[in-house]
Amino acid sequence: MKQAQRFDFILLGITFLSAFLNMFNIWNDSYANGYYTSAVTSMVQSFHNFFFASFDPAGFVTVDKPPVTFWVQTIFAKVLGVHGWSVILPQALAGVGSVLLMYRLVKPSFGITAARWSSLIMACTPIAVAVARTNNVDALLVFTLLLATSMLFKGIRSRRVGWILGAFAMIGVGFNEKMLQAYMIVPAFYLFYLLAYKVQWKKKLAVLAAATAIMVGVSVSWAVVVDSIPQQNRPYMGSSQTNSVLELAFGYNGISRLTGNKGMGGGGGGQMTGQQREGAGRSQDGSGTAGQPAANADGGQAQAAPQEAGSGAADLAPTQPDGTASRGNTGTSQQPPGFASDGGGAPGQMPGGDGRAGGPGGGGMGGGAFGTGTAGPLRLFQTELSGQASWLLPFVAFACVGLLSGVRRRKQLTGKETETLFWLAWLLPVMAFFSVAGFFHHYYLIMLAPSIAVLAGAGWVELWSQYRSKEGWRRWLLPTGILAATAFELYVLQPYQSKIGMGWSIGIGAAGVTLALILFLTAARQKLASAAAVAGMLALLVAPTFWAATPMIYGGNSMLPQAGPGQLSGMGGGMPPQAMGGSADGTNADQTGGRRANADGTQRQGMGGDMNGSVNEKLLDYVTKNNTGEKYLFATSRATSAQGYIIRTGKAVMAMGGFSGSDPILTAAKLEQMVKNKEVKYFLISSGGGPDGGSSELTAWIKEHGTEVPKTEWQQTQNGDQSQNQAQDGRGGGPGMGNETLYQINP
Repeated sequence: MKQAQRFDFILLGITFLSAFLNMFNIWNDSYANGYYTSAVTSMVQSFHNFFFASFDPAGFVTVDKPPVTFWVQTIFAKVLGVHGWSVILPQALAGVGSVLLMYRLVKPSFGITAARWSSLIMACTPIAVAVARTNNVDALLVFTLLLATSMLFKGIRSRRVGWILGAFAMIGVGFNEKMLQAYMIVPAFYLFYLLAYKVQWKKKLAVLAAATAIMVGVSVSWAVVVDSIPQQNRPYMGSSQTNSVLELAFGYNGISRLTGNKGMGGGGGGQMTGQQREGAGRSQDGSGTAGQPAANADGGQAQAAPQEAGSGAADLAPTQPDGTASRGNTGTSQQPPGFASDGGGAPGQMPGGDGRAGGPGGGGMGGGAFGTGTAGPLRLFQTELSGQASWLLPFVAFACVGLLSGVRRRKQLTGKETETLFWLAWLLPVMAFFSVAGFFHHYYLIMLAPSIAVLAGAGWVELWSQYRSKEGWRRWLLPTGILAATAFELYVLQPYQSKIGMGWSIGIGAAGVTLALILFLTAARQKLASAAAVAGMLALLVAPTFWAATPMIYGGNSMLPQAGPGQLSGMGGGMPPQAMGGSADGTNADQTGGRRANADGTQRQGMGGDMNGSVNEKLLDYVTKNNTGEKYLFATSRATSAQGYIIRTGKAVMAMGGFSGSDPILTAAKLEQMVKNKEVKYFLISSGGGPDGGSSELTAWIKEHGTEVPKTEWQQTQNGDQSQNQAQDGRGGGPGMGNETLYQINP
């Protein structure tokens, strides 16, 4: 009986809710993010590929992230097989684990009610759910950082140095999941340690120095090992310009995230041209060549912000008026809504023809180019981002006032106050970064979720206590916070009314205002006020929970996960209808990478599935039958043209320029030697040197020395039943369905 009393059934319900939101329907995602799934396909084949996180089975080039997350995915795939759901499952479980860690972190200081609220808010944070339903690394990163936080709290409370050192080591593990993004919480760790660890200052500083050294040592351990291995004995480090992990960490995955471009190297991290960018940020300019700036409409050079490899938007399949999904772009030209496809500008460019963002929140290149609003202090409150994680920020502001209102009256901080400062020190630097950053995607905002969840959950309990105590002005913080958050949620909902109707705004607005008024007017009636306080918080979670459910209901975008009813119209994310605009050639940008309903009510798989790994069956048959022992089935300039074939066959396809086609991996002389060594003989190249043209030097050499294979031998027709079926299930064609040319070069 006592054990039953200790068991928290409310937490169990929250856990089931989180598991449902994170996992339901993930089995419909055939390949998830194909760039990373192809790496897992390669990593299960050998320890060499496993250690380096090789993109292809031959170990030619790696993906653009460190390997820890992919190690976990590979272990799952080794046991369960390589499927979309099997590589997503670790992140989905990490999302559930983060919800449970919220409870564990909050309960000791703030109590069980605050722990429940924090867990529930974390479970219902839209972007946390959206990214947990993909094989992108962020959900596992957040789980790792929360585990580090749990170890830090335990070490501080017990004064055991080992736990403190372990906490900082876990940040180092996080670095090996997504590099410098893991360091966003280091200021919070330092502040909390200095405030809460009650020992002599000499010991305090010594332990901190040791912890920092361990964190840095663990962080660079894999990078140092890889960079010390002779380059000819390992894969090329994808999206770097110097084949160095450390350059990748501090360039493409580091400073360029803040600056947006500013000359940082990387596969898309440097000063990339229109043709070098794929999808949402890796535009492809048919007139340019890799490594050379393409001309803007005004004669200038197109300066493009880098697109995260594997996160670029993929092939699009807009919905037809009859409800069926039309055929999207081929696998060689993957672009997000609102980007030009042809005629009106370089493929992959934002509307306007010069590579600058068009439409609301454009804000030029950098962050605005990816639909992340205009840089500034209110960026997280703009329509482009507010629906992902910002719903409760107004309430958090009032909660922090209540949580820290006693600081002035005491010299010593309480445990609650030091932990509040920890979560504020997590929240504020992350908010500041995303307010000014030039290069990030919506799903990075999962970094906001834990701190918002704790401050809102613990804050509700504190504000309710102050409300009951009737202590002057502080008693009104709770109803005022609910009212302010309600007003902000109405602002977030307003652009979506044409899609979801007025009912959501009316219901949430009426509930929030009514419950706040009850708290203002009936403070003496304890039971009524208590019910109103609980109902008020639940009312604030209705819209975020619906947003969190949209990837499950309408289908998600495994490459650029977002949440929101924008996906109702096939926009694949949380951006409102009017923010999407049209492409530069005047076509409707109502396109998606997610599953959408057909006229018969069934769901079709979009970018998250088959389109992400589509293959040209005729091309595959041709290069397979005519392979005479070559290591590679064929070579193409970039990873997204190769990934479907790798996943499908488990065989090597060479991405000569890495993810975007811009990595300086090969020279013409080196490629010639590979041909002489009978490593590769087929090359799939864009006819105009455009979307798949890759390096101008390599393309010129291939065209000069290669023999063009007749298209009738390998190019899949766009007509017939097969193409129609592909159009209906959102797959379109694959590489070899567009303007590519297949060349054969014999030794």
